[in-house]
Amino acid sequence: MEYCDGGDLMKRIRRQRGVLFSEDQILGWFVQISLGLKHLHDRKILHRDIKTQNIFLSKNGMVAKLGDFGIARVLNNSMELAQTCVGTPYYLSPEICQNKPYNNKTDIWSLGCVLYELCTLKHPFEGNSLHQLVLKICQAHFAPISPRFSRDLQSLISQLFKVSPRDRPSINSILKRPFLENLIAKYLAPEVIREEFSHVLIHRAYSSASQPPGKVVQGKNYLTMQPKGIYYTS
Repeated sequence: MEYCDGGDLMKRIRRQRGVLFSEDQILGWFVQISLGLKHLHDRKILHRDIKTQNIFLSKNGMVAKLGDFGIARVLNNSMELAQTCVGTPYYLSPEICQNKPYNNKTDIWSLGCVLYELCTLKHPFEGNSLHQLVLKICQAHFAPISPRFSRDLQSLISQLFKVSPRDRPSINSILKRPFLENLIAKYLAPEVIREEFSHVLIHRAYSSASQPPGKVVQGKNYLTMQPKGIYYTS
């Protein structure tokens, strides 16, 4: 397992001591995280614990790994709904809080929580008790981000926090937004972009005889997101 000498994103946020990140920095990290999540969702894998503490940085500030697949799950198909209540309270989606079946849109909600933290240095949903926290999550009640950020970014956050999973965008549609799509070439080589965004890969079904990348869902494994490529390590 490679060493992430930049620490995790939670520690990086704390180091700001209240000074907001620039939008360019936020979008750069967000695109890298989204590319890692796309790699999972295209292979029908739910992470189920997306949070700043599970996003690791290299010394130069790049997102090096999306980690902790201890509670990840492989779905038989993209429409299958999981039913186990897992995750970290601050990042739980409304459907998990209400003990409803869920799919990969629960990761999208958690991704929204990470993006909000990058913009505000705070959790979007907080409470003095678990009950109060759950109530705020289920009502999607959060303070708006600073007006210094672009309308594109403000709009994206509001869409990631749609209470109904059906109304949240997929990771692929998120990355197709022009203000994000234009950044992808900074992090992936052209041949990797072609592979990761090909319909053959996205819609490929695993046969009963073949297994999806099992290493991803066993123990504490990591999805490595290096410049110009995405690799699995364990």
